[in-house]
Amino acid sequence: MIKNKNAITNFLRAILGIIFLMSAISKMVAPGLFEITILEQGVFASREFVAYLSRFLIIMELFLGIALFQSFYLKKIILPISIFILFAFTILLSFSVFAGDTNNCGCFGEVVKMSPLQAIVKNIFLIIIGIVIFRLQDDNQTKIYVPFFILLVSVGTVFGIAPIKSYENLVFTQYTNFENEGRVDLTNGNNLVAVFFIECEHCIETAKEIVKLENETGRISNLYILFAGEDSDSVQSFIDKTQIEHPFMRIKMVDFFELIGNSPPRIYWLKDGKVNEFWDNDFIENIKRYQEISNN
Repeated sequence: MIKNKNAITNFLRAILGIIFLMSAISKMVAPGLFEITILEQGVFASREFVAYLSRFLIIMELFLGIALFQSFYLKKIILPISIFILFAFTILLSFSVFAGDTNNCGCFGEVVKMSPLQAIVKNIFLIIIGIVIFRLQDDNQTKIYVPFFILLVSVGTVFGIAPIKSYENLVFTQYTNFENEGRVDLTNGNNLVAVFFIECEHCIETAKEIVKLENETGRISNLYILFAGEDSDSVQSFIDKTQIEHPFMRIKMVDFFELIGNSPPRIYWLKDGKVNEFWDNDFIENIKRYQEISNN
């Protein structure tokens, strides 16, 4: 008989519970990034479906995190689900590892960044802890209403804090992975998106003006750049000419022509993914106004 069995199981349950809680809470802060992480596995094609799947996983993490601190139906329900969820996450992460993805896996949102491989190692460690707890834990199959109540609270909390939004007609949902930043959710909060053509002199001058403004007032937050150009055009040459340093990605010409007006550049001000304003001129004045409003 293991001495202090209850103390050991309680300690291990606390570790597992805290990690589940941290994982759930960090994902609720920016659920869109978790959706994008799942979507990029290539298993699911619909972001709407992934939105519901992500909420289900967050609910289960929150439920398990709280339920591990009570004593009812641990061996019958809570611990088996905990081990299964960890195993499912590990399988999901394996797709990223095989694809060579080294970006933040999203396990702890943006609070603690981990690569998919690091997350798999973490999950294996937690699975071992879960199995040890299962072997040591006494079985108490009374008061089923306690874990059921915790589940209801978890559902209400997740959908209350991180409701599912409609992604219909949100043009910028497809732009999710930027150089120098990794995964980005343009459907969350205030964001500026500049659409530049690499060899466009007006775009180059606008970028230089933005850099000049930043040198005077500080870095512009949440500014992302979409570059278009011929295959031979180099984004680095644009950066070298302008010294602009913001997350960027290249887009197809067909997307570029849908996003600009009569001529580039164009800058969009997004609020939760919806176009609040777009500007084809007076960029610096509009950016200053954006900064003033965003900072208030």
